[in-house]
Amino acid sequence: MADGTGPIEHSKKAKAGAVAADVLRKYLERIERLEEEKKALSGDIREIYAEAKGNGYEPRVMRKVVSLRKMNAADREEEEALLEVYRAAVGV
Repeated sequence: MADGTGPIEHSKKAKAGAVAADVLRKYLERIERLEEEKKALSGDIREIYAEAKGNGYEPRVMRKVVSLRKMNAADREEEEALLEVYRAAVGV
């Protein structure tokens, strides 16, 4: 055909579409597998917090400590300084 959409071009598009669909499917399957792993890990973390609470620890404070440990020292110091400024501003 004159417009370049003859049988050869259509079969190339079909083949490319099938390959793209296969690649997409593999990405989606990997994401789904990781989402399941994440769900399982979240459950494990909840169990650890529950266990700690059963032994007298406060999970809310533990979560804050985990959050602080993830930060680098400069970011942690900046957050603490801002917290002090805000506390002073509202009289806490």
